[in-house]
Amino acid sequence: MKKSLFLLIITGLSIKVSAQSTNGHDHAHDQKVYFPDVPGFYTLSCDFHMHTVFSDGSVWPNIRVQEANREGLDCISTTEHLEYQPHSKDIPHPDRNRSFELASHAARNSELIVVAGSEITRSMPPGHTNAIFIEDANPILQDNAMDAFREARKQNAFVFTNHPMWTAQRKDGIAKYEPMHLELIEKGMLHGIEVVNETTFSDEAIALALKYDLTFIGTSDIHGLTDWLYDIPHGGHRPVTLVFSAERTKEGMKAALFNKQTVVWYKDMFIGRKEWLDPLLHNSLEVSALGYDGDTSVLSVEINNPTHSHYIIQNKSDYTFHEDPSIMIIEPQSTKILSVKTLERFDSVILPFTFLNAMYAPDTYPTIFYELSTKNDPDTSN
Repeated sequence: MKKSLFLLIITGLSIKVSAQSTNGHDHAHDQKVYFPDVPGFYTLSCDFHMHTVFSDGSVWPNIRVQEANREGLDCISTTEHLEYQPHSKDIPHPDRNRSFELASHAARNSELIVVAGSEITRSMPPGHTNAIFIEDANPILQDNAMDAFREARKQNAFVFTNHPMWTAQRKDGIAKYEPMHLELIEKGMLHGIEVVNETTFSDEAIALALKYDLTFIGTSDIHGLTDWLYDIPHGGHRPVTLVFSAERTKEGMKAALFNKQTVVWYKDMFIGRKEWLDPLLHNSLEVSALGYDGDTSVLSVEINNPTHSHYIIQNKSDYTFHEDPSIMIIEPQSTKILSVKTLERFDSVILPFTFLNAMYAPDTYPTIFYELSTKNDPDTSN
């Protein structure tokens, strides 16, 4: 699938969403992030990179909690810059744990999980790096960058590279690793990389994650309000990391991150390894056969999408459709009926769909197989 076609489809989708937002439909009350669990694991939506007034953000930590609860997230981390404190004259705070403490307190009566984290803020290399699931932010504030990473490792933190495509540190926008990064990886002090940050996406960061066996991470890196940046009341969404955790706990999520059990969701696009992306996509669309129409060989197939994402799918079967082209958009929280021309009446059929807004790697898209019984038995997939 060529990039030009992919971008054309995405552009068309963006226009369609924009048109919906101007037609009076208010998404403010139904825009919570929802994705189904996958076999054996909870699907948890997480944002592990954001800022408040305790570094260079514009809001108090309780606002980050309110936004996350309103959007239906499962976990956040207010990862303040350790070294960069532009508000220090107004909000001096020698204790770098204060933002986490306030966010945790604000979330105490909700189901939102808040994990402790900090941003190690350096010039390149190594650039900016997040350490999450830390015990104490203060000892990570070190004069020497390697000492900061050693302290993060001592605290058993999960550490990932932030915005490696950031043009302030990479003028060409190309994510790349320096010898220092490779040393951190070799010594077990760097475990993941942002392939998406705020409103930027990087094919090169995906390639680095695959080359060095790092966890895919996607974050908002939000400094202002998520509603404003991501147009959330009108159908937009912040980038999140979907974490597949055996438990809905901090310990479960941390283990999942170290095991690379993630998929990134960004502008209704999904990025992840096959073993996690495939079951997520399969479970996100509920596909079933309703039966043949009268005495014809045209099979009615129902596709139900309970999630809050669009899916761009392409028919890869030998069959054509009676009313739809081979590429179609499945709207969020919707049900679509396909009329499939099977030529003969079968007891079961297999419908493979390539998901054009999902990828394992640059220009590598997953195909999910749905095996459907035409006698209304439950469907299974290969």
